[in-house]
Amino acid sequence: MPREINGKTYYETTEVCEKVGISRPTLFRWLKRGLLVKLHKDRRGWRLFTEEDLDKIQAEARRIEIDDILVTQKDKGLQIMNEKVN
Repeated sequence: MPREINGKTYYETTEVCEKVGISRPTLFRWLKRGLLVKLHKDRRGWRLFTEEDLDKIQAEARRIEIDDILVTQKDKGLQIMNEKVN
């Protein structure tokens, strides 16, 4: 359950993983790679994530998902063309 600290909403690691649909090891790998510049921690030393952090993590998950779709289609011999949508 998200918690409020000084008027700002924070999520724990488990909540972020559930909301985004990724595993804890994936999240930790992305954090180690530098996805988030600043990490917030509670008094126990547990990581806390803001709404902005959650948005960045969701964007990374979408980017990875799109990359996977493109690679899968390429592997199947499909050619992907860039098209403008008006």
